[in-house]
Amino acid sequence: MKLRPSIAALCLCAMPLALAAAPARADLPEPVRAMIEAATKVDDPATVEAVVKVALQTNPDATAEIEAMRAKFAEAHQLREAEKAAETQQRIRAAHALQLWKGEVEAGAFRSTGNTDNLGLSLGLKLNRKGLDWEHKLQLRADYQEERGKITREQYLAAYSPHYQLEDGLYSYGLAQFERDRFQGYDSRYSLSGGFGYRVIDRKAVKLSFEGGPALRRTDFIAEPDKTSWSALAKVDLDFRIAQAVKLSQAASAYVESENSTFTSATAIEAGMAHGLRARFSYTYEHETDPVGVVLRTDTLSRFTLVYGF
Repeated sequence: MKLRPSIAALCLCAMPLALAAAPARADLPEPVRAMIEAATKVDDPATVEAVVKVALQTNPDATAEIEAMRAKFAEAHQLREAEKAAETQQRIRAAHALQLWKGEVEAGAFRSTGNTDNLGLSLGLKLNRKGLDWEHKLQLRADYQEERGKITREQYLAAYSPHYQLEDGLYSYGLAQFERDRFQGYDSRYSLSGGFGYRVIDRKAVKLSFEGGPALRRTDFIAEPDKTSWSALAKVDLDFRIAQAVKLSQAASAYVESENSTFTSATAIEAGMAHGLRARFSYTYEHETDPVGVVLRTDTLSRFTLVYGF
């Protein structure tokens, strides 16, 4: 019974020693806390991570408080992103067929070599509508020149392509296309295709996709009988943003069949000039392996145009 007071006394004596041995918890300095709070108000995870990294390095004793502030921001940011995504989906579902379209208008001059060698006027229009699962693409283009009342260049293109998202990166596509180029030997050419595509890279700075499938083409030749044939279609599209206002793009396609195959390559570089306005220089190469009539196999077209996006 007499030992109990002694043990209690020993514990009381040891408590100051234990407290002195334990490291004191350092509070986060007020300027550092204010710096982290200011970063979180920007609502940019990269900025917050950079500030938090510096704060952890300079204030290792306040790690718990810094990590708590980081976790609080991450939770609030995820909640805001989820709310934005829900609002976007609701807006897309409520939109009618004529809404959500984006596009660009292109106008300028061209120079062609091959079956024609001249300068002329080039006009183009691209429209794109992206929904939750469907994406619709429409393209119209015309290259035309008339000299002394005689047409020396007349090429038209109209294409419509719907895409349906299957899973991450993978989609199915359809294509309906009309072409006219009398200087390549045909009055009209209709193409129908369907297949699958895959977005290999889908980032803000780099986009790369491939498409492929069977295609049915009907060509109305000028001096030969009309022809309908099956072919295999393969396409590749690459967009690479070199700088904030400079972009390089490459689009290539191949219609491969037993008799006449068509290979097309279009390379373009564009630079921003003002809000919505860009300057574009493009070079198009088109090759027919076995064209009908007395025409050259290869045509090239260089375009310098102004593009307005909306």
